[in-house]
Amino acid sequence: MLEANGINLYYGASHALRDAGIKAEAGKITCVLGRNGVGKTSLMRALVGLQPVRSGSIIWEGEDIAKLKPHERARRGIAMVPQGREIFPRLTVQENLETGMAPLKRADKRIDDEIFALFPILHEMRNRRGGDLSGGQQQQLAIGRALVTRPRLLLLDEPTEGIQPSIIKDIGRVIRELANRGTMAIVLVEQYFDFARALADSFVLLQRGEVVVSGGAEAMDSEAVRGYLTV
Repeated sequence: MLEANGINLYYGASHALRDAGIKAEAGKITCVLGRNGVGKTSLMRALVGLQPVRSGSIIWEGEDIAKLKPHERARRGIAMVPQGREIFPRLTVQENLETGMAPLKRADKRIDDEIFALFPILHEMRNRRGGDLSGGQQQQLAIGRALVTRPRLLLLDEPTEGIQPSIIKDIGRVIRELANRGTMAIVLVEQYFDFARALADSFVLLQRGEVVVSGGAEAMDSEAVRGYLTV
């Protein structure tokens, strides 16, 4: 289980996260909602160690990992699919997947067949360069690369951004399937409210770096949440 509390994060003098917190449990999907610039990506970067926090705790499986480096968190079963995908366009699909093996022990460095079962297109295009894939296919590749590490905590930062509707449905199906296995906690950052509502077991809503609303999916007041998301 993940439980982060009192997270304060700064970029220079800019206070990006203000006593922010989030919980995530195995078998459940926690959605992080909010407008652009409210701190959603900053929260994800804090959880994986890409951005140091000024204060607060990040408890993962009973250990405070707030001071650990990103590779140390990856070895503890934490993986993130970043906003914008960040695949390597000149590497093949197979090679992109292999880059996800870095945190693994030598004996564990392999691509499980289940990744190709979840995303058959990756198997079909495994010898194509990542830059030749469509945006939706690149997103599937980014998720597959994260799954190579066999994470117990998976963070997805706006996986539907710029993706065609048919691929959004496929990605939603995979996220739910992964959660239903009961071995992985999933945190999903999303602006597409209907997609988030369909998947969320719980949610947190950020505004100006603070959590202003949180709770179980049954407590998600659609009109109130939409009000916070409207520009």
